Amino acid sequence: MTRVGVLLLNLGGPERIKDVGPFLYNLFSDPEIIRIPIKLFQKPLAWFISSLRSTKSQKAYQAIGGGSPLRRITEQQARELQSELRKRGIDATSYVAMRYWHPFTESAVEDIKADKISEVVVLPLYPHFSISTSGSSFRELRRLSESDNAFKKLSIRCIRSWFDNPGYIKAMAKLIENEIAFCSSPEDAHICFTAHGVPRSYVEEAGDPYKDEIENCSLLIIDKVERSLGFSNTYTLSYQSRVGPEEWLKPYTEDVLEELGLKGIKDLIVVPISFVSEHIETLQEIDIEYKEIALKHGIVNFRRVKALDTDPVFINGLADLVTSCLEGPEISLDAAARLPEKVKLYPQEKWQWGWNNSAEVWNGRVAMFVFIVCFLELVIGRGPLHFIGLL
Repeated sequence: MTRVGVLLLNLGGPERIKDVGPFLYNLFSDPEIIRIPIKLFQKPLAWFISSLRSTKSQKAYQAIGGGSPLRRITEQQARELQSELRKRGIDATSYVAMRYWHPFTESAVEDIKADKISEVVVLPLYPHFSISTSGSSFRELRRLSESDNAFKKLSIRCIRSWFDNPGYIKAMAKLIENEIAFCSSPEDAHICFTAHGVPRSYVEEAGDPYKDEIENCSLLIIDKVERSLGFSNTYTLSYQSRVGPEEWLKPYTEDVLEELGLKGIKDLIVVPISFVSEHIETLQEIDIEYKEIALKHGIVNFRRVKALDTDPVFINGLADLVTSCLEGPEISLDAAARLPEKVKLYPQEKWQWGWNNSAEVWNGRVAMFVFIVCFLELVIGRGPLHFIGLL
């Protein structure tokens, strides 16, 4: 019988307060998270940003118990998935590969080789493909395979995205229905999908399919909820967790919450659509920061749909994905890691400054350039700011 290794890809998170700084450095060192035109400046910029953000981030992790539960939950998901696959007669062993913290991808690859796995299925725990999530993890895995002949010789099949997986959709819909049932007026409850944002330029410049997949996924879930409950709830889709000066996908979740409160919404169901595990963005950003914003603006009943974690319907959906991948047409690691072809910038006749869509991209880039110049001046100790007496 073929020995199958199921490699689960995820972001990772600091498990202790002292891990926060190094984790942030690893995160911002990835050019798909913070993109700058000069590669030489990537790591110095990552160090600078992580140093600035560490104190605030440490406070956020302290608010949820002192560290991220992401590794523990992901490893539980791996065990549950492995058990379900073995029940189906597949000799599977699950492995966890985190992108920015332990256990790193290199560690998972070494474990796969040591266990003499003959076939690998790579399953990102991001339902929706993005350059900055699944794409980055696939490319890291490809980089490792290029320098490791033993790993490169293995049969590697990839699941690129699975936003329309029936098990995932069904599990999400059921969790939403459970929260709607707790509302005083279920039919009047408003559903707010909130997804992790990405820079708008990823979608409009680089052809990232993330926005389309998020939108299509939310429609599939809403349709499932409506069919089950027999009535329609109003809903919105927003994006959270933006970083840096560049414009990200809009509308931003905090703005939507304020608008909904001002419109008189009292019962609100917040759905973290792009997160399948509890972590800092659900436990702190949504449960603490966004709840405070919602209550401040008149929303009375703020309910957050819990993350899927090890929901049995969700785990069965993941097992279906692995089974189909083994039986269906192969998507190679090279194909999974391949990025969309770069398309031209927003249509514009000339360079603009202002707040329209095309100008905001350039505003962000100019801001990043100014930041790099100032950073270099701080390092070398001389330059225009020193000349005019500002430093």
